[in-house]
Amino acid sequence: MSVTLAAIIIATVVAALALSRRGRDAHSPERRSGDTHSPEPPVRRSEDRLAGAGPEDPAGRRSGDRHAGARPEGPTVRPGPWHRRLPWSARPAWGGWKGHPLVSLAAVTALIFLNQVLFTVYVIRVHHGSPSFIARYLPTGWFAIADAPWVEAAARWFPAPTVLAPSVLRVQAFFELPFVVLAYLTVCRWFSGSVYRRALRLVPWAAASYTVTFGLIEWSLRNPYTWDDLAIRAAAGLIVPLWTARLSRDAADDAWGLPGLLVFAASTLGLGLLILVVYDTALLYNLGHLVARLPIAVAAGTVVAAARAAARVVPKRPPGRGVGSIARSFGWFLVLFFVPALPVRYGLNFGTAYLSAGAGVLIVVAATWYGVRDAFAATPGEVGAWVRQMAVAVAAGLCGGAAGLLLPGGHTETRVLQGGAAFFVCAVAACALLDRRYARAGRPVNAERPAQADTDSR
Repeated sequence: MSVTLAAIIIATVVAALALSRRGRDAHSPERRSGDTHSPEPPVRRSEDRLAGAGPEDPAGRRSGDRHAGARPEGPTVRPGPWHRRLPWSARPAWGGWKGHPLVSLAAVTALIFLNQVLFTVYVIRVHHGSPSFIARYLPTGWFAIADAPWVEAAARWFPAPTVLAPSVLRVQAFFELPFVVLAYLTVCRWFSGSVYRRALRLVPWAAASYTVTFGLIEWSLRNPYTWDDLAIRAAAGLIVPLWTARLSRDAADDAWGLPGLLVFAASTLGLGLLILVVYDTALLYNLGHLVARLPIAVAAGTVVAAARAAARVVPKRPPGRGVGSIARSFGWFLVLFFVPALPVRYGLNFGTAYLSAGAGVLIVVAATWYGVRDAFAATPGEVGAWVRQMAVAVAAGLCGGAAGLLLPGGHTETRVLQGGAAFFVCAVAACALLDRRYARAGRPVNAERPAQADTDSR
């Protein structure tokens, strides 16, 4: 298994780096303005992306309009080449709040928890409350059955418990893929509209990568439902790209100043904690842990709600070159890490830890290279001052990250999440302070030149 997983890690990292060269540099101001050397042509404004919109004729009508002044009702999906000619490619995207990936993520999460309740009813009524019939095939840490009075009441009330047999592993096999993909897309959208749109174009590749990885893990934990799970996961791998193709591509402009990045860090930390709670209590069939995890979930949800409310009012000022370097590099990291994220994560536990660490380092180096290149293109200045600024930022980030890792946390993933958020916040704060100092000194390393707005977000 480790050899196969290593091959998947290598293939997905190579694919991520190759795909990054095909797409338009979402952060480069030269390419935002429609540079003739850009791999993609300039994108038309949002009104031109409406169904049937084409070039304007002298009368002011568009070639795709049946009647003068006609406009279709709502934006359409801009499909990738893998499904451009299929019949659903012209269907309208979900507009408004329905098109936000967070809404789909919340719906998937609700269905996952509903399945856990039905699974508990099935175990209580059919297997007399003992999950040993399936637990013996899986590692420890699964199947903590809830014994709350309301669960017992639901189990007694349900009329035909045998029909709930698919709740054992099969339903979870379908919903796990959209859960992780939609969570990743939500983080990308919170970071910036340009990064989010690039991530949307990578969903078919990410879905294929995650499906193969999930299938490999399924095969390593073979049980009576393995073949069903593999077929269901394959179906999910086909459905999720079609699902995300309907998501709205309208998203806020990049807010890379210090306030916007701090709000993003708080949002991501809160969402990450919620995802870990869902994994522990629902995806591992530990509904019995829900009461103990509820305070964490409430606190994390409050942080997310407050941060998203603050995101509407934070000032959107152009960042200094230090903050811009970190923001652009992190944006590139989100894009590059999307496809290999799951193979790299599972590689840490299934015999390819060194390869996973090396793949992560390679992605970080590539993202840093692209981000710094874009930052220097946007804000030329003295290289030596920038190097010293980055050295201070990295040192501050390492100190903050170490403190975050030492905070109490139930799982390794929780401590890593805390450490990563602390590193990001401390590094960005240090860069912002130095940017302000350079600005007061009048040195040419501070504010970025205003670039033409990314037409994707208009």
